[in-house]
Amino acid sequence: MTSSPTAQTRDVVVRRMVPRRRDEAHRTATPLELFFDLCFVVAVAQAGRQLAVALAEGHLRVALVGYLFAFFAVWWAWMNFTWFASAYDCDDVPYRITTLVQITGALILAAGIPRLFTERDFTLGVLGYVVMRLAQVTQWLRAAQGEQGAARRMARGYAAGIALVQLGWVLVLLLPASAVPWVFPLGVLAELAVPAVAERRVQSTWHPHHIAERYGLFTLIVLGETVSAATVAVQSAVDEHDALGELVPIAIGGLLLCFAAWWIYFAAPIHQHLRSNRQAFLWGYGHFVVFGAAAAIGAGLEVAVEHAVGKAHVSAAAATAAVTVPAALYLFTVWLLHSRHGKRGTAQWVLPVAAVAVLLCTLLGGSGVPAAGLVAAAAVAVGVWLHARPSALPATID
Repeated sequence: MTSSPTAQTRDVVVRRMVPRRRDEAHRTATPLELFFDLCFVVAVAQAGRQLAVALAEGHLRVALVGYLFAFFAVWWAWMNFTWFASAYDCDDVPYRITTLVQITGALILAAGIPRLFTERDFTLGVLGYVVMRLAQVTQWLRAAQGEQGAARRMARGYAAGIALVQLGWVLVLLLPASAVPWVFPLGVLAELAVPAVAERRVQSTWHPHHIAERYGLFTLIVLGETVSAATVAVQSAVDEHDALGELVPIAIGGLLLCFAAWWIYFAAPIHQHLRSNRQAFLWGYGHFVVFGAAAAIGAGLEVAVEHAVGKAHVSAAAATAAVTVPAALYLFTVWLLHSRHGKRGTAQWVLPVAAVAVLLCTLLGGSGVPAAGLVAAAAVAVGVWLHARPSALPATID
């Protein structure tokens, strides 16, 4: 007996949320996940812009503390959604609506980022973050209904842990603003502990290829935002100061850094390395530095542009460091998470050496950004040459 059209429609509208298989074929990112990423990058752009403003004014402590606060909130909410979706995405109406609520929370957070930097007002930022995380709680409660035994306890553990930590963030708003930087690390540790505690007996069924693709796509979006921020900064400087000669080397260096960042990250697939929670969690958590550094390169390029036209209140070395420090962190962390797993011999040390060389470009002052771009491009060229040698192993090389 066949189902009626009404029953079939109902099945599409609301499905039972059950775990997806880890070996599911053709598991790729969905249009909803791509939309989710594009909306989240609004918050990334706000954090990067405020970082650039604070650095250009010479307020290093405000810049670093504000950026770490804002970027952790964006990254952690994005990461939790990504891993949950890899295991439980049922793509029905309640799932879609809950995801749109999470996007709304990200936009509220983005709106609160400027106040976080300028006024140390965390209210709007915490509100947006709590909206994102409580929406995730409802997803885990739905997952618990479709699970049994230890897996159901895992899902409930996630829901309870996330809800408890959100209560803690709300209580943080009752503290003086001066106390928040001291309490913030405790909240971060509590957030990071939830997955470890919830999955201590059973693992969620995340898909290795899907996870690797999702992280790669977000890396692309962040790098694209970096290029966009640097382009706007150069355009504004040219329009206001007609300083094209001073800006062309910075623009070229910035583009070379971004191009090299893309090449290095996508030089080899990583999904085969993600075989257990321990490997995958360390890899996933390490992307806080990858994403944060990639976005910070764009902010640094804005600072370098403003210094070139005399608008930044920092030294040439400080303006250059705003680019070279995050670029070096990016190169080293991508090597640590990706490249070292598939390299042998000389090729294994190309990226660490390049990271140190990029950092040393800080000493060159105003010419440090184009020099750093050339170093990154040279690292890619050396990697390609080593990979192309007849004696090269089939292992991946940048």
